[in-house]
Amino acid sequence: MDDAPTSNDIRLREGASIAQRLVMAGFAAAVALCFTPGLFAHDYLEVIISVAALLLGAAFIGGVMLAPAVVWIITPNEILIGRQSPFGRLRSRIVAKSDIAELGVPRSKVSKARFHLVFTLVSGERLTSPPISDVTHVRETVSRIAAQFGVPNVETPVNPLDATNPEMHLGEPVEPFSTRDVRIVASIVVGLSVVPYAYKLWRGLSPGPVDIMLLPIGAIAAYAVHRYANLVTGAFWIIRQGDIRVERLWGDGKLRADHIEGHDVEAITVERRGRSEDEHCIIVIRLRSGQRFRSPRIGSRNEARAVGAEIVRRLGIEPENSQI
Repeated sequence: MDDAPTSNDIRLREGASIAQRLVMAGFAAAVALCFTPGLFAHDYLEVIISVAALLLGAAFIGGVMLAPAVVWIITPNEILIGRQSPFGRLRSRIVAKSDIAELGVPRSKVSKARFHLVFTLVSGERLTSPPISDVTHVRETVSRIAAQFGVPNVETPVNPLDATNPEMHLGEPVEPFSTRDVRIVASIVVGLSVVPYAYKLWRGLSPGPVDIMLLPIGAIAAYAVHRYANLVTGAFWIIRQGDIRVERLWGDGKLRADHIEGHDVEAITVERRGRSEDEHCIIVIRLRSGQRFRSPRIGSRNEARAVGAEIVRRLGIEPENSQI
Protein backbone atom coordinates (compact mmCIF):
# COMPACT_ATOMS: atom_id res chain seq x y z
CA MET A 1 0.00 0.00 0.00
CA ASP A 2 1.31 3.39 -0.90
CA ASP A 3 -0.44 6.68 -0.32
CA ALA A 4 2.34 8.87 -1.68
CA PRO A 5 1.16 12.50 -1.60
CA THR A 6 3.16 13.31 -4.74
CA SER A 7 1.14 10.83 -6.84
CA ASN A 8 -2.21 11.56 -8.44
CA ASP A 9 -3.42 8.08 -7.53
CA ILE A 10 -3.88 6.57 -4.08
CA ARG A 11 -3.26 2.83 -3.86
CA LEU A 12 -4.59 0.70 -1.02
CA ARG A 13 -3.80 -2.99 -0.74
CA GLU A 14 -4.92 -5.78 1.54
CA GLY A 15 -3.89 -9.42 1.58
CA ALA A 16 -0.87 -11.43 2.67
CA SER A 17 1.92 -12.38 0.30
CA ILE A 18 2.46 -15.97 -0.78
CA ALA A 19 5.42 -16.27 1.60
CA GLN A 20 3.33 -15.07 4.55
CA ARG A 21 0.52 -17.45 3.60
CA LEU A 22 2.94 -20.38 3.47
CA VAL A 23 4.40 -19.53 6.89
CA MET A 24 0.98 -19.29 8.55
CA ALA A 25 -0.26 -22.43 6.79
CA GLY A 26 2.90 -24.34 7.80
CA PHE A 27 2.49 -23.31 11.43
CA ALA A 28 -1.16 -24.42 11.43
CA ALA A 29 -0.22 -27.72 9.79
CA ALA A 30 2.49 -28.37 12.40
CA VAL A 31 0.06 -27.72 15.26
CA ALA A 32 -2.60 -29.93 13.68
CA LEU A 33 -0.15 -32.78 13.09
CA CYS A 34 0.71 -32.83 16.80
CA PHE A 35 -2.75 -34.31 17.37
CA THR A 36 -2.41 -37.16 14.86
CA PRO A 37 -1.22 -39.75 17.44
CA GLY A 38 -4.63 -39.46 19.06
CA LEU A 39 -6.20 -41.00 15.95
CA PHE A 40 -4.65 -44.35 16.83
CA ALA A 41 -5.63 -44.28 20.50
CA HIS A 42 -8.25 -46.57 22.00
CA ASP A 43 -9.94 -43.70 23.81
CA TYR A 44 -12.88 -42.31 21.83
CA LEU A 45 -12.44 -38.87 23.42
CA GLU A 46 -8.84 -38.63 22.19
CA VAL A 47 -9.93 -39.68 18.70
CA ILE A 48 -12.67 -37.02 18.65
CA ILE A 49 -10.26 -34.32 19.84
CA SER A 50 -7.67 -35.32 17.22
CA VAL A 51 -10.23 -35.32 14.39
CA ALA A 52 -11.57 -31.92 15.49
CA ALA A 53 -8.03 -30.47 15.67
CA LEU A 54 -7.18 -31.77 12.20
CA LEU A 55 -10.42 -30.41 10.73
CA LEU A 56 -9.85 -27.00 12.32
CA GLY A 57 -6.26 -26.96 11.07
CA ALA A 58 -7.38 -27.86 7.55
CA ALA A 59 -10.05 -25.14 7.64
CA PHE A 60 -7.52 -22.56 8.81
CA ILE A 61 -5.02 -23.56 6.12
CA GLY A 62 -7.74 -23.36 3.48
CA GLY A 63 -8.84 -19.93 4.70
CA VAL A 64 -5.28 -18.59 4.70
CA MET A 65 -4.41 -19.91 1.25
CA LEU A 66 -7.71 -18.94 -0.40
CA ALA A 67 -8.12 -15.46 1.12
CA PRO A 68 -8.29 -12.91 -1.73
CA ALA A 69 -5.95 -9.99 -2.29
CA VAL A 70 -7.71 -6.66 -2.77
CA VAL A 71 -6.33 -3.55 -4.47
CA TRP A 72 -7.97 -0.14 -4.69
CA ILE A 73 -6.64 2.54 -7.04
CA ILE A 74 -8.30 5.88 -6.29
CA THR A 75 -7.92 8.40 -9.10
CA PRO A 76 -9.41 11.91 -9.30
CA ASN A 77 -12.36 10.62 -11.35
CA GLU A 78 -12.97 7.02 -10.33
CA ILE A 79 -12.08 4.09 -8.11
CA LEU A 80 -10.69 0.93 -9.65
CA ILE A 81 -11.21 -2.12 -7.44
CA GLY A 82 -9.35 -5.36 -8.12
CA ARG A 83 -9.96 -8.59 -6.26
CA GLN A 84 -8.10 -11.83 -6.89
CA SER A 85 -7.89 -15.17 -5.12
CA PRO A 86 -4.59 -17.08 -5.26
CA PHE A 87 -6.07 -19.64 -7.66
CA GLY A 88 -8.78 -17.52 -9.26
CA ARG A 89 -9.17 -14.90 -11.92
CA LEU A 90 -8.83 -11.18 -11.35
CA ARG A 91 -12.20 -9.50 -10.87
CA SER A 92 -12.29 -5.76 -11.39
CA ARG A 93 -14.83 -3.02 -10.88
CA ILE A 94 -14.90 0.68 -11.64
CA VAL A 95 -16.79 3.13 -9.45
CA ALA A 96 -17.31 6.48 -11.14
CA LYS A 97 -17.10 9.78 -9.31
CA SER A 98 -20.78 10.48 -10.02
CA ASP A 99 -21.80 7.25 -8.24
CA ILE A 100 -20.37 8.35 -4.87
CA ALA A 101 -22.79 10.01 -2.44
CA GLU A 102 -21.04 9.85 0.96
CA LEU A 103 -17.67 9.13 2.52
CA GLY A 104 -17.02 7.92 6.04
CA VAL A 105 -13.79 7.02 7.86
CA PRO A 106 -14.56 4.63 10.72
CA ARG A 107 -11.75 3.52 12.99
CA SER A 108 -10.82 -0.14 12.87
CA LYS A 109 -11.90 -2.31 15.81
CA VAL A 110 -8.49 -4.00 15.70
CA SER A 111 -6.36 -0.87 16.06
CA LYS A 112 -7.13 2.72 16.99
CA ALA A 113 -4.67 3.93 14.37
CA ARG A 114 -6.11 1.94 11.47
CA PHE A 115 -8.69 3.54 9.23
CA HIS A 116 -10.81 2.37 6.30
CA LEU A 117 -12.62 4.46 3.72
CA VAL A 118 -16.32 3.64 3.51
CA PHE A 119 -18.02 4.95 0.37
CA THR A 120 -21.82 5.04 0.16
CA LEU A 121 -22.99 4.96 -3.44
CA VAL A 122 -26.06 6.64 -4.89
CA SER A 123 -27.66 3.19 -5.07
CA GLY A 124 -27.22 2.77 -1.32
CA GLU A 125 -24.41 0.21 -1.59
CA ARG A 126 -21.49 0.58 0.83
CA LEU A 127 -17.92 -0.18 -0.20
CA THR A 128 -15.16 -0.54 2.41
CA SER A 129 -11.57 -0.03 1.29
CA PRO A 130 -8.41 -1.73 2.55
CA PRO A 131 -6.80 0.19 5.43
CA ILE A 132 -4.94 3.44 4.78
CA SER A 133 -1.27 2.48 5.01
CA ASP A 134 0.26 5.87 5.79
CA VAL A 135 -1.27 6.20 9.24
CA THR A 136 0.60 9.46 9.83
CA HIS A 137 -1.29 11.26 7.02
CA VAL A 138 -4.83 9.96 7.40
CA ARG A 139 -6.43 13.40 7.67
CA GLU A 140 -4.56 14.66 4.62
CA THR A 141 -5.53 11.58 2.60
CA VAL A 142 -9.20 11.80 3.60
CA SER A 143 -9.40 15.54 2.87
CA ARG A 144 -7.81 15.01 -0.51
CA ILE A 145 -10.22 12.23 -1.49
CA ALA A 146 -13.24 14.16 -0.23
CA ALA A 147 -12.19 17.20 -2.25
CA GLN A 148 -11.55 15.33 -5.50
CA PHE A 149 -14.87 13.48 -5.31
CA GLY A 150 -16.80 16.50 -4.09
CA VAL A 151 -18.14 14.76 -0.97
CA PRO A 152 -19.29 17.30 1.64
CA ASN A 153 -19.40 17.04 5.44
CA VAL A 154 -16.74 14.36 5.86
CA GLU A 155 -15.93 14.02 9.57
CA THR A 156 -12.24 14.46 10.35
CA PRO A 157 -10.93 11.21 11.82
CA VAL A 158 -9.40 11.24 15.30
CA ASN A 159 -5.97 9.74 14.70
CA PRO A 160 -3.43 9.55 17.56
CA LEU A 161 -0.61 9.01 15.04
CA ASP A 162 -1.40 11.80 12.60
CA ALA A 163 1.60 13.96 11.70
CA THR A 164 -0.50 17.09 12.23
CA ASN A 165 -0.70 16.33 15.96
CA PRO A 166 1.85 18.15 18.15
CA GLU A 167 2.10 14.86 20.06
CA MET A 168 1.70 11.43 18.49
CA HIS A 169 0.58 8.70 20.87
CA LEU A 170 1.52 5.04 20.64
CA GLY A 171 -0.31 2.69 22.98
CA GLU A 172 -2.51 3.59 25.92
CA PRO A 173 -1.63 5.63 29.03
CA VAL A 174 -0.31 3.22 31.64
CA GLU A 175 -2.19 2.74 34.90
CA PRO A 176 -1.30 0.42 37.78
CA PHE A 177 -3.51 -2.54 38.58
CA SER A 178 -5.70 -2.08 41.60
CA THR A 179 -4.48 -3.73 44.80
CA ARG A 180 -7.69 -5.74 44.93
CA ASP A 181 -7.16 -7.22 41.46
CA VAL A 182 -3.55 -8.12 42.22
CA ARG A 183 -4.56 -9.86 45.44
CA ILE A 184 -7.30 -11.80 43.65
CA VAL A 185 -4.88 -13.05 40.98
CA ALA A 186 -2.27 -13.94 43.61
CA SER A 187 -4.90 -15.86 45.59
CA ILE A 188 -5.95 -17.77 42.45
CA VAL A 189 -2.32 -18.72 41.80
CA VAL A 190 -1.94 -20.03 45.35
CA GLY A 191 -5.23 -21.89 45.10
CA LEU A 192 -4.26 -23.62 41.87
CA SER A 193 -0.96 -24.76 43.35
CA VAL A 194 -2.73 -26.21 46.41
CA VAL A 195 -5.48 -28.06 44.50
CA PRO A 196 -3.42 -31.16 43.47
CA TYR A 197 -2.06 -31.57 47.01
CA ALA A 198 -5.48 -31.14 48.60
CA TYR A 199 -7.09 -33.51 46.10
CA LYS A 200 -4.65 -36.29 46.95
CA LEU A 201 -5.29 -35.83 50.69
CA TRP A 202 -9.04 -35.80 50.12
CA ARG A 203 -8.83 -39.09 48.22
CA GLY A 204 -6.68 -40.60 50.97
CA LEU A 205 -3.63 -40.80 48.71
CA SER A 206 -0.08 -39.77 49.42
CA PRO A 207 0.92 -36.54 47.65
CA GLY A 208 3.64 -37.11 45.09
CA PRO A 209 6.85 -35.09 44.62
CA VAL A 210 5.19 -32.93 41.96
CA ASP A 211 2.23 -32.14 44.24
CA ILE A 212 4.60 -31.13 47.05
CA MET A 213 6.82 -29.13 44.69
CA LEU A 214 3.83 -27.10 43.47
CA LEU A 215 3.29 -25.60 46.94
CA PRO A 216 6.49 -23.49 47.12
CA ILE A 217 6.24 -22.77 43.38
CA GLY A 218 2.73 -21.40 43.89
CA ALA A 219 3.91 -19.25 46.80
CA ILE A 220 6.80 -17.86 44.72
CA ALA A 221 4.48 -17.21 41.76
CA ALA A 222 1.97 -15.42 44.01
CA TYR A 223 4.73 -13.21 45.39
CA ALA A 224 5.90 -12.42 41.85
CA VAL A 225 2.37 -11.46 40.85
CA HIS A 226 2.01 -9.21 43.91
CA ARG A 227 5.44 -7.61 43.43
CA TYR A 228 5.82 -7.34 39.67
CA ALA A 229 2.31 -7.38 38.14
CA ASN A 230 2.56 -3.77 37.01
CA LEU A 231 5.58 -4.53 34.82
CA VAL A 232 3.26 -6.15 32.26
CA THR A 233 1.13 -3.03 31.73
CA GLY A 234 3.24 -2.14 28.68
CA ALA A 235 4.50 1.25 27.55
CA PHE A 236 3.02 4.51 26.35
CA TRP A 237 5.00 6.51 23.77
CA ILE A 238 4.52 10.28 23.38
CA ILE A 239 6.29 11.33 20.19
CA ARG A 240 7.05 15.05 20.11
CA GLN A 241 9.22 17.32 18.04
CA GLY A 242 12.75 16.56 19.21
CA ASP A 243 12.13 13.74 21.66
CA ILE A 244 10.04 10.72 22.65
CA ARG A 245 8.71 10.27 26.17
CA VAL A 246 8.35 6.60 27.08
CA GLU A 247 6.13 5.98 30.09
CA ARG A 248 6.18 2.66 31.94
CA LEU A 249 5.49 1.43 35.44
CA TRP A 250 7.78 -0.01 38.08
CA GLY A 251 6.66 -3.14 39.90
CA ASP A 252 5.23 -1.08 42.74
CA GLY A 253 3.07 0.93 40.35
CA LYS A 254 5.14 4.11 40.31
CA LEU A 255 5.55 5.87 36.97
CA ARG A 256 8.86 5.61 35.14
CA ALA A 257 9.54 8.03 32.28
CA ASP A 258 12.44 7.81 29.82
CA HIS A 259 13.32 10.31 27.12
CA ILE A 260 14.78 9.51 23.71
CA GLU A 261 16.48 12.23 21.65
CA GLY A 262 17.77 11.97 18.12
CA HIS A 263 21.48 12.20 18.95
CA ASP A 264 21.11 9.25 21.37
CA VAL A 265 19.75 6.89 18.69
CA GLU A 266 22.14 4.35 17.21
CA ALA A 267 19.52 2.52 15.13
CA ILE A 268 15.78 2.56 14.52
CA THR A 269 14.14 -0.45 12.88
CA VAL A 270 10.79 -2.08 12.21
CA GLU A 271 10.42 -5.57 13.63
CA ARG A 272 7.73 -8.19 13.61
CA ARG A 273 6.41 -9.31 16.98
CA GLY A 274 4.37 -12.39 16.22
CA ARG A 275 3.60 -14.55 13.22
CA SER A 276 1.87 -11.97 11.04
CA GLU A 277 3.36 -8.90 9.37
CA ASP A 278 -0.18 -7.55 8.91
CA GLU A 279 -0.89 -7.09 12.62
CA HIS A 280 2.20 -7.40 14.80
CA CYS A 281 4.90 -4.95 13.72
CA ILE A 282 6.58 -2.55 16.13
CA ILE A 283 9.28 0.14 16.19
CA VAL A 284 12.55 -0.75 17.94
CA ILE A 285 14.99 2.01 18.93
CA ARG A 286 18.50 1.12 20.08
CA LEU A 287 20.44 3.83 21.88
CA ARG A 288 24.19 4.36 21.81
CA SER A 289 24.22 3.26 25.45
CA GLY A 290 22.94 -0.17 24.37
CA GLN A 291 19.45 0.33 25.81
CA ARG A 292 16.54 -0.82 23.63
CA PHE A 293 13.02 0.54 23.49
CA ARG A 294 10.23 -1.47 21.87
CA SER A 295 7.09 0.40 20.97
CA PRO A 296 3.54 -0.81 21.56
CA ARG A 297 2.15 -2.82 18.66
CA ILE A 298 1.38 -0.65 15.64
CA GLY A 299 -0.02 -2.95 12.95
CA SER A 300 1.22 -3.91 9.51
CA ARG A 301 4.79 -3.41 8.34
CA ASN A 302 3.74 -0.54 6.08
CA GLU A 303 1.93 1.19 8.95
CA ALA A 304 4.95 0.75 11.22
CA ARG A 305 7.25 2.13 8.53
CA ALA A 306 5.08 5.23 8.21
CA VAL A 307 5.29 5.82 11.97
CA GLY A 308 9.04 5.13 11.93
CA ALA A 309 9.58 7.64 9.13
CA GLU A 310 7.76 10.32 11.12
CA ILE A 311 9.86 9.52 14.21
CA VAL A 312 13.02 9.86 12.11
CA ARG A 313 11.82 13.25 10.89
CA ARG A 314 10.78 14.56 14.30
CA LEU A 315 13.92 13.44 16.11
CA GLY A 316 16.28 14.38 13.29
CA ILE A 317 17.84 10.90 13.25
CA GLU A 318 20.76 10.59 10.87
CA PRO A 319 20.02 8.61 7.65
CA GLU A 320 22.76 6.06 8.40
CA ASN A 321 21.02 5.21 11.71
CA SER A 322 17.62 4.61 10.13
CA GLN A 323 16.70 1.14 8.90
CA ILE A 324 13.03 1.93 8.34
